Amino acid sequence: MTRPTNPPGTGARDEGAERARSLEGRRTPLDLSPDDFAEIGHRLVDDVAALLAGMRTRPLATGETPPRIRALLDADQRFPLEGVDASTLVRETTQLLVDHSLYNSHPRFFGYITAPAAPIGILGDFLAAAINPNLGAWTLSPMASEMEAQAVRWMADFVGFPEGGDGILVSGGNVANMLGLWAARAAKGGWAVRTEGMRGADARMLRVYASRGTHTWIQKAADLSGLGSSAIRWIETDDRERMRVAALRTAIEADLAAGDRPFMVVGTGGSVSTGAVDPLPQVRALCDDFDLWMHVDGAYGAFAAAAANAPDDLRGLALADSVALDPHKWLYAPLEAGCTLVRDPNALMAAFSYRPEYYHFDQDEAVNFFERGIQNSRGFRALKVWLQLRQVGRAAYARMVEEDIDLARYFHAIAESRDELEAFGTQLSITTYRYVPKDLVARAGEADVRAYLNELNRSVQTRMERGGEAFVSNAVLGEVYALRMCVVNFRTTTEDVVALADISERLGREADAELRPGALR
Repeated sequence: MTRPTNPPGTGARDEGAERARSLEGRRTPLDLSPDDFAEIGHRLVDDVAALLAGMRTRPLATGETPPRIRALLDADQRFPLEGVDASTLVRETTQLLVDHSLYNSHPRFFGYITAPAAPIGILGDFLAAAINPNLGAWTLSPMASEMEAQAVRWMADFVGFPEGGDGILVSGGNVANMLGLWAARAAKGGWAVRTEGMRGADARMLRVYASRGTHTWIQKAADLSGLGSSAIRWIETDDRERMRVAALRTAIEADLAAGDRPFMVVGTGGSVSTGAVDPLPQVRALCDDFDLWMHVDGAYGAFAAAAANAPDDLRGLALADSVALDPHKWLYAPLEAGCTLVRDPNALMAAFSYRPEYYHFDQDEAVNFFERGIQNSRGFRALKVWLQLRQVGRAAYARMVEEDIDLARYFHAIAESRDELEAFGTQLSITTYRYVPKDLVARAGEADVRAYLNELNRSVQTRMERGGEAFVSNAVLGEVYALRMCVVNFRTTTEDVVALADISERLGREADAELRPGALR
């Protein structure tokens, strides 16, 4: 057979080989010399240290509008053809972020349940990025995988969860809770739901039960699990927003009578709105009666189970089949860091494990986290958590959580003592309150005054956000729009909660002077 002198593709291969030979000693724009990296890095560390040192004296937020921020960024520019010097780029970017961010690390950030980043956690993220292990498989991350497993065991021990279970770090509370639901579906679904889906021969309508104060993760989880959000049974709560267990029993019995399959109850270990804790021991007893999976959403409150001044019911999370908790909340870790714990050491594997032929990893002796959750490639978010646990220790962590709870209760007492503040409830480290002008206190129950007070307190919240002195969020308590302060901050002091009361009154007077004319008879 006569072969062609130039087989198809030969020219392309020769050209590619020539290009490859030209790459000897390759240097790309992304690379930095060790000296350049050190110089840029040292300056950045100095800038971050200065930011942390001056956190208390800087504005918490700038109040700038989205168009203003986009203009500062030149957000509409096209992808530049040429790059920028790394030193200049890092310096300019640092300035943009430092001057135009909201600081949840500020001691007067009382808004959402986002904690300040612990300094050693910041350093941990830096080191984790440098090593850059993939915590999907143990072979790809031997020491990092063992550090994550140890951090999970330490957190389980801290909140009183029994030994012998399993766990995994994830991005945050939404995913941590979703893993609990998926583990429950695999364990209690009643048929081979992972292979047959929701239309198997034995499939029935799966039912999950939660109080009305449960975070919106549950709608996402029911949706993405194929159940549909209509599978959720919302259970009424008492005057402290705690699940009524008698109503839960009634709902389960009704669904069983209708031919549905109850499989999971979600107990709340600290609601995001008011800090409510469900009667978890009673929930466990009911789950045992009906052979249901008990999950606790402890994304906010779980770590308070170690605090002496937390509700006794919270320690009932140790009875759960699964618990979600967030180190980036009450362990003060930098975002992102969530965690799922399960009592059955095989529960996560049963819900998530697949072993394709192209994975040549040790499947028995090592912990391969890709089999325990929804990610294959996983970053080293465990390092910052592990470092903080090692640095602080169990006793000091419990003490810091107790102090946060004490500060929220102290603010409640302050609000009760002020003529122009009305205090509502205080649970865990959350207190709800509102501003009420003195001359409207006696009329607060009138419909038009109630509507005006809601508008007034929305204005107080907006003014506070824009002013940068402090930051709160809100809670809706029946027909009342309340302001909500939450303390999960190791930098917050007594002076800060006193200042919040003063700021709330001052802004309330300013807003009332502007809004009142013509608003009420």
